[in-house]
Amino acid sequence: MTALRGFMTFAGLVLAWQALVLLTGMPPYLLPAPTRVATALVARADVLWSNAQVTLLEIVLGLVLGVLCGAACALMLAASRIARRWLLPVLVASQAIPTFAVAPLLVLWFGYGLGSKIVMAVIVIFFAVASAFYDGLRRTEPGFLDLARTMSAAPWRTLWWVRVPAALPALATGIRVAAVFAPIGAIIGEWVGASRGLGYLMLQSNARMQIDLLFAALLVLALMAVALYALVDFLLRRAIPWAPDRLPDDD
Repeated sequence: MTALRGFMTFAGLVLAWQALVLLTGMPPYLLPAPTRVATALVARADVLWSNAQVTLLEIVLGLVLGVLCGAACALMLAASRIARRWLLPVLVASQAIPTFAVAPLLVLWFGYGLGSKIVMAVIVIFFAVASAFYDGLRRTEPGFLDLARTMSAAPWRTLWWVRVPAALPALATGIRVAAVFAPIGAIIGEWVGASRGLGYLMLQSNARMQIDLLFAALLVLALMAVALYALVDFLLRRAIPWAPDRLPDDD
């Protein structure tokens, strides 16, 4: 049912897009009609597919590494008072630096290949995972902690066997946010410097006034992002079945 509603919403947006082009008479180099974008999708499918593979690899690797680094950082903050005093302020302050401003440095340090794009994706999603998981670790049910103290559990056992399982729903929230942000990081990296990928294809299409191809690449990226989020959400629901995933008034 959810998939049907999503398809109907998408179809309605496409019809509104087509109506806007017809009513305003907007030229194709400003806003191509959906039919022109669909034609570009079919005619340039090989180019779109080859560049989409590169971007998808960057997104997946960035997502995996970002989740691992963010989870490890949250565990370190929860386990060490020294880390909380010295590392936490640095992490919070780092979010004041615009991500786009760091991208040229990453290209300079890691080159035009996959490395800089993966690092950019990791930077974009790292804090979301770390903050969500750390917040979950801090908000463990007091009764669970009292029980662990009553049984004389060591601090590391309390962290691993009590706090971490209780914080998994919060970690799942952070991972879902990361799945949304990971494509942004990869595309920013490709915009700054790349020789392949959907972001690179968008820049080249814009420079050559191939706006229909640009929209086609944007559509492919959006579909990839939605599919990735749906897959991550599906896996998390299966991995953490005890976490509530709907409101009481949902269907």
